[in-house]
Amino acid sequence: MITQAGVDPKVKALVFVAAFAPQAGESVGDQVGAHAAPPGLSRIKEEGTNFLRMSVDGFVHDVAQDLPEDEARVLAVVQAPLAKTTFGEQVTEAAWTARPNWYVVSTEDRAVSVDLQRELAARMEAKTTELNASHMSLLSMPEAVADIIVDAVAATAPLQESLVTADP
Repeated sequence: MITQAGVDPKVKALVFVAAFAPQAGESVGDQVGAHAAPPGLSRIKEEGTNFLRMSVDGFVHDVAQDLPEDEARVLAVVQAPLAKTTFGEQVTEAAWTARPNWYVVSTEDRAVSVDLQRELAARMEAKTTELNASHMSLLSMPEAVADIIVDAVAATAPLQESLVTADP
């Protein structure tokens, strides 16, 4: 999502967290197909005619396996369906080519290939951090992810650093 939305001139930096980052003319499907499928992909099921959804079992064992099971089950129930076209749509602009980038690799990710994450971080020349976390590192390691976001803000807006780090 931020790969293309980040082209807005107000965006100063991008932080990718276990995410896809297609370049112009490339799709998420292209990236997925270039690597061995992680276990979680086999647990995606069709929902209706135009949408996909991760199974509850897939969420518990392959997306949020480092969260308490009851939390993973809630996430599975409230997940938004994913349009089938998501994997085939090509990006027309890639913001990461013109912005500073940070990339969080979730080393225990079973939904997005860890090798792909590392490859994307290198291709983007991103400041890279590896977390021993599932795909849901935003929830399982929120302080570590927040620290990376704060680092990106501080690096791109040094005059505002005191606003980011000041106590409330």
